[in-house]
Amino acid sequence: MKAVVLLSAARHPETGNPQPQQEELQAIALANALQAETLGLYAGNDLQAVAPALGHGLTQIEHLAIPDSLDVLPALQARLNDIKPALVLAGGRSGRDATGMLPYLLAQAMGWPVLANIAAISVDGDAFVLDQALGKGQRRRIHQTGPLLVTVHSSALAAMPFAFARQRRGVISELAADGPDWQQELVERPLRPRPRLMRNTALGGSAAERLKAATEAASGDGELLIAPEAEHAARAILAHLRKLGLG
Repeated sequence: MKAVVLLSAARHPETGNPQPQQEELQAIALANALQAETLGLYAGNDLQAVAPALGHGLTQIEHLAIPDSLDVLPALQARLNDIKPALVLAGGRSGRDATGMLPYLLAQAMGWPVLANIAAISVDGDAFVLDQALGKGQRRRIHQTGPLLVTVHSSALAAMPFAFARQRRGVISELAADGPDWQQELVERPLRPRPRLMRNTALGGSAAERLKAATEAASGDGELLIAPEAEHAARAILAHLRKLGLG
């Protein structure tokens, strides 16, 4: 059985130094526990950030050298079509500026099912048995045939400790990749003005200040109209809107 672990160029949130993404290292451990023929696949130009994954149990990484101006999705899709894995594993967001959407877009492009927050994987005949992490420590068991793509939850099997000797034995294969220039797909639109915020409202401040503003609005110097004439009511509404800065 072939398994592919998608790798990303993660960075330490404080120092900015390159480091492996934790859930991706756990994905390597899950794939190795299945005794699968596991391959790391990375598309980008920051190989230094993903090379340490070799020290956590990977034996080979394929590096699709793609400039920042190219979309990695077509290159990953083409390579997966060549490899034909039964299982593709991915981690979560690689950084604060990442969306975490790539696994879902890739699964959609491949026409595969995608399962999120997987904590455990085993094989039962021709199907995978997956435990999906839910809220409050609960688990949901899912039976699904491959090929499929999963994202790994942080409660999954712990990653293998780093070993420098394993990293030195690992192999990194450089592959050229082409893809559409995403910059050509950008569309510029004029800036739309934001709606004016209501004045005299405590949107910020402490809880006590917001409570005070709310109670003052409820018992303020408003005008109570009982069965008013239509013209009188309309003038009162317009006056109130002008007071709020919306008129």
